[in-house]
This record gives sequence, structure tokens and C-alpha cells, in this order.
Amino acid sequence: MALSFPNPSRRYDAVRRRVCFWAYDSAMEVPFFVEESALFRLDPKTKNAEAAMLATFDAARDRIHAVAEKLHAFQKRSFYILVPSDF
Repeated sequence: MALSFPNPSRRYDAVRRRVCFWAYDSAMEVPFFVEESALFRLDPKTKNAEAAMLATFDAARDRIHAVAEKLHAFQKRSFYILVPSDF
């Protein structure tokens, strides 16, 4: 079964410098983390601030979800960290 993204929630983790979001594989919740450096790759004009990171995530949400689906289809894990090379 493919991943679904029914919950549009995301949050910025300033300590780990990444955006967190969640997907579902059937009833199983699968957390994903997008590193700040990956967000800079998606939009090099992104400012180094929470609001800007979340705005970049929102603008690239479809692309991020596509990468998440591809990684999950390749290998099932309990969580994923998306890095610049994934994009």
C-alpha cells in the first residue's frame, strides 16, 4: 500500500534543524524529517528562520511527499531523514 498524508501538520525542530511531518502506511504512522540543508536545496532563497523553513516545506510539499513515497517503497523503516541528495 502507498503512503498517505492525511495530516497536513508539520513542525520545525530548531534543535535538530529539520522539519518533521507524518505519513501513514495503512494504520502505521511513519515519521519523516527533512533536514534544513535539504530545504535550502529546494529553495536556495530560504531564510534561516522557522517561518521561512515551514514556508519552503509548504511550497515543496508535493515534491517532498513524492520523495517520501519513493524512499518508503524502496525500504520500509520506522522513520526517515530526507537529505539534500534525496532531491
